Amino acid sequence: MTHSTFRRTKIVATMGPSCSDKETLKAMVRAGMNVARLNFSHADHATHEKSLKLVREINEELNTNIAILQDLQGPKIRIGILKKTIKVQEGDVITLRSDMQKQEKADDPIPIIYDTFAQDVKENDLVLIDDGKVELTVVYTDNKHTVKLKVESGEEIKSRKGVNLPMTQISVPTITEKDFKDIDFAIKHKVDWLALSFVRTADDIRVLKELIRLKNGVSKIIAKIEKPEALANVDEIIKASDAIMVARGDLGVEIPMEEVPAWQKRIVRKCNLYGKPVIVATQVMESMTTNRRPTRAEASDVANALVDGADAVMLSGETSVGKYPVEVVSSMNRILTSVEKEDDSIYYRLLDVPSPEGEELSSAIITTACKLARDTSAKGIVGMTHSGYTAMLLSRCRPRAHIFAFTSNRQVLNVLNLVWGVRAFYYDGQVSTDATIEDVHQLLKEKELVKPDDIIINTGSMPLHEYGLTNMLKISRIKPNPV
Repeated sequence: MTHSTFRRTKIVATMGPSCSDKETLKAMVRAGMNVARLNFSHADHATHEKSLKLVREINEELNTNIAILQDLQGPKIRIGILKKTIKVQEGDVITLRSDMQKQEKADDPIPIIYDTFAQDVKENDLVLIDDGKVELTVVYTDNKHTVKLKVESGEEIKSRKGVNLPMTQISVPTITEKDFKDIDFAIKHKVDWLALSFVRTADDIRVLKELIRLKNGVSKIIAKIEKPEALANVDEIIKASDAIMVARGDLGVEIPMEEVPAWQKRIVRKCNLYGKPVIVATQVMESMTTNRRPTRAEASDVANALVDGADAVMLSGETSVGKYPVEVVSSMNRILTSVEKEDDSIYYRLLDVPSPEGEELSSAIITTACKLARDTSAKGIVGMTHSGYTAMLLSRCRPRAHIFAFTSNRQVLNVLNLVWGVRAFYYDGQVSTDATIEDVHQLLKEKELVKPDDIIINTGSMPLHEYGLTNMLKISRIKPNPV
């Protein structure tokens, strides 16, 4: 992608059978993919390891920084294995049992994979199967293993379909035994981003962060917002997390679906204010799973996520099992790029955001840099960063100027590929502040990202190796090359 068409909003694409070969994956990267998602609700470790290695090979070949996002399954409640699909109709009473993994006979109760199901639900609780396609209410529980439910709507129950309990406080832990094994995979392979499913409180995030720290992991943590309890604790969850995913699929089943759009906007706005990257996910361009073109409503959904302030928009089945994985990335790229070309009043808003606690000095420098970039019509803002934090502070202000991040930490290059507006480059030649600024300006000229007389706002730390503090601001004009 050339600098003239650089897209600030990032694209997350889910790996799967439809993009398991190198050429397809490479074509998706060229079409605009920024982050590769490994969905640990499906496939085994060997399959995910193959996808991860392919992405990293492509990064080497194309000199890209495609990030790896590993999505943990979490405490997903599912129907067990059925001998056949069960037909139901309104008024039927069915039985679910939690002490069996599969049906032994056709007339057996229906197995549910959730040990404490009968203890957690109570009479009149709502139970939804297959994203709400089957709706039931609890009429009886023996508080051990057996629950009887009345069918309110729906036609059939299939094996392994998800179960949602929007009225029930579930007792299953947020991090499951399977998740612990999958977390070890993330640590071993130094995955860039690790998404925790069905987060309920900020403590869920703190527990995972401590586990990663104790095992010397490097993954940044994404909290997936998809439970009513998470909405009740959303501010604390955002503060505790490195990024947020608005997981509209399960969220739209756990709460009335008509409430999802407002919650999406609310969560995105909060993430912008707290300076945390935010992904909008689920059914973004779902029709392209089987069709070459998105619907007009899907195009508007993508555009609205961008205008709301999302850092990234995520594709799921569209790329993992869809017929047109390259085309869907290309279509999303065109929609996002088109909206980003619009007038400032439609999209670009220089956000006046509060300073993070304890970061008042760095935040003041960054905010000033963004305002100077606006007032001088600067081409770009340069951020020298070791952890990526300076680049994230710049991003949350949403400047129109390009954000150029330079770091000697190679993993940060990938991490920042999820963050709005940031283009990250490897640089480890820090001798002095002035020499460093001259070096990075020359690199930008060589990449044809700036030209002589362009104004650049430079930020960093003095002394150079004073990591964790941004205390330097300098305005420069790009010099012509020597004759």
